[in-house]
Amino acid sequence: MKFHLLTIFPEFFEGPFKHGVVARAAQYGSLEIYLHDLRNWTHDLHRTVDDRPFGGGEGMLLKPEPIFEAVESIWPARTAKQRIILLSAQGRKFTQAMARELLDNEELLLICGRYEGVDERIAQHLADEELSIGDYVLSGGELAAVCVIDTVARLLPGVLGNHDSSLNESFEAGILDCPQWTRPADFRGWKVPEELLTGNHAEIKKWRQKAALEKTKRLRPDLLP
Repeated sequence: MKFHLLTIFPEFFEGPFKHGVVARAAQYGSLEIYLHDLRNWTHDLHRTVDDRPFGGGEGMLLKPEPIFEAVESIWPARTAKQRIILLSAQGRKFTQAMARELLDNEELLLICGRYEGVDERIAQHLADEELSIGDYVLSGGELAAVCVIDTVARLLPGVLGNHDSSLNESFEAGILDCPQWTRPADFRGWKVPEELLTGNHAEIKKWRQKAALEKTKRLRPDLLP
């Protein structure tokens, strides 16, 4: 799978993609990441990518011309398997289910918003979708892009050591994952639940399902019907 990142800070991604799941996926050839500096599609001495909003207001907006030109240069002719995503605080909230939906594409182009946002024509006439990683405002879309790529990358075949790892996690079944413990069985008087020490895998599975539901009720009741 190929990811294209359109940003005014390409150097931002030097750290996050050199470690962990994304680096491993790139090493295995499961994904490719291409960084595109938006300023390469400007035509003035100062390489201007932003301007003041019409009607007044605080801050600056990313201009439409360089973004449209960049996308049309990266993908001169788009296919149905190439999807453009605008990372925006106003977008649809990104979820695990949406990450799986994105696997249907061969390439994703992520537009990293900045300042007060982007010219609305980018959202209306260029991007296929606006995505947000949560109900808060970031300084730019770069952090959100890292989250999206990391989430999708770990779902690609061969990236995780155990394929079932991505199937038995929080949100995959609509609830949180069950609580987990490791050795020692007794730490400062806090003991691992006896059910996990029985060796009865059928009973352990039932206990974990119940524990996952209880944890969801306690921490994320909004996930339950």
